[in-house]
Amino acid sequence: MSSRADYLTKYLTADPGTEKKSKKRKRKAATTTPSEGLIIADHDLTGWDNKNGNDDDEDGPTMVSGQSAAFRKAKKSAWISVGTSAPKDSDQAAADRILQEAALENRERAEEVDDAPVVEGDAGDVQLLASGLRPGLQTSSEISAALKKKKNEERKRLKDSGGGGGPPSAAAAETIYRDASGRIINVAMKRAEARKKAEEAAHAARLEVESAKGDTQRLQKEANTQALQEAKYLNLARREDDVEMNDELKDRDRWNDPAAQFVTKKKKGKSATGKPLFNGSFMPNRYGIRPGHRWDGVDRGNGFEKLWFNARNKVKNRQELEYAWQMDE
Repeated sequence: MSSRADYLTKYLTADPGTEKKSKKRKRKAATTTPSEGLIIADHDLTGWDNKNGNDDDEDGPTMVSGQSAAFRKAKKSAWISVGTSAPKDSDQAAADRILQEAALENRERAEEVDDAPVVEGDAGDVQLLASGLRPGLQTSSEISAALKKKKNEERKRLKDSGGGGGPPSAAAAETIYRDASGRIINVAMKRAEARKKAEEAAHAARLEVESAKGDTQRLQKEANTQALQEAKYLNLARREDDVEMNDELKDRDRWNDPAAQFVTKKKKGKSATGKPLFNGSFMPNRYGIRPGHRWDGVDRGNGFEKLWFNARNKVKNRQELEYAWQMDE
């Protein structure tokens, strides 16, 4: 212990004679005693005499004492290598040799495949037909096996796509249609609406055609339909005591039976539709339609019906005169 204490006392005690004094006035020489070690004494504790005590240390010169490790010569270079180092001549030659061997091996393998004999039973490289058969002559067993294989492949592909009960794939899923705003369009509902609109349009067209017909024609059509329905239950034999047939024959008009008006009496005063008719005289028309009961008797037509009857009567009279002249000759 004494030797260590002597060593520390010797080398850790500042030497006042060898210490280099600072050039600044504020720094005083430190007085040390060998027994107390390094002591810095400041005689001006009040700070009145130290006029430059508040100066920055940067204003003064930098004092470097001794030799620092930062200024020592670096033994290792500070440059950093980026990337891989350039290959040596031996490594480059080995890599080139490996590439050449691989290319040569690929070339030899391709030549062996080209020179290999063709095996008839191997269908791997043969392009099959759409039915799954190979072109050329085959036995019945080979054809049956090829067809069975094709059928199994199609069944497996259908099962994978979702047709065999499993979940449908993306290809087999139903297409989703959207409008401009991005909302999903229900195609089935749209088709039902279009079908309903088409049916409504057809119904409206039929109503328009029916409305263009007269009331008498419509009633006659309904009567014929009703007669056909009732004909299912009628007997084939119609006798003279059939009341319905007799009434129908009595109501029929005949141009060559002037005595019919004395036998039967027609119901007058109402039309076929049940509306009342005009009881006075009126100009005849080609359809035989009587005016309604509200008619005031004024003919507001253009006279076409009168001209039509005159023309037909003129032609008929001329034919009768020509026939009479021929008979006289």
